[in-house]
Amino acid sequence: MKPAGQTQKIRLRKTESKMSKITTELIKKLRDATGISIGECKRALEEAGGDMEKAIAILKKMGAAIAAKKAGRELGSGYIYAYLHGDGRIGAMVELKCETDFVAKNEIFKNLTKEIAMQIAATAPEDVKALLDSPSIKNPESNVQSMVEEATQKTGERIEIGRFARFELEK
Repeated sequence: MKPAGQTQKIRLRKTESKMSKITTELIKKLRDATGISIGECKRALEEAGGDMEKAIAILKKMGAAIAAKKAGRELGSGYIYAYLHGDGRIGAMVELKCETDFVAKNEIFKNLTKEIAMQIAATAPEDVKALLDSPSIKNPESNVQSMVEEATQKTGERIEIGRFARFELEK
């Protein structure tokens, strides 16, 4: 049997070798790529063993879990965005809701509202569920639901699409 001190040293070495792969530069690179907090980026990189692609996948899974936890929170603020496509023949307006005006004024939230309005103009969804399930026009590997979950993870607040409308001039 090994003395207690030797077991502790072996555990420390394993932890140190795992931590040595994860540098502050790697954490910063992941944060810059995702906009997610430093702590969450560090946890994802540790779980992924320093692999950036695996860490991004882990953060996406974490985003869905975080969004689910915040589902019961009250939405008291939001932002409305109107988008006109091309020569003004197609237009879309969307109401995106959040918990506080602090987030409603945030660039991440405003950009999400713009992206969703463009999505509405391009895809003409029937309802919010169809909109959430539709593949992103900018990244077909993702959908609108995952865009909302990612923004929830970045802002720390529940985000939900309220209402939307799409208009197209008759031919």
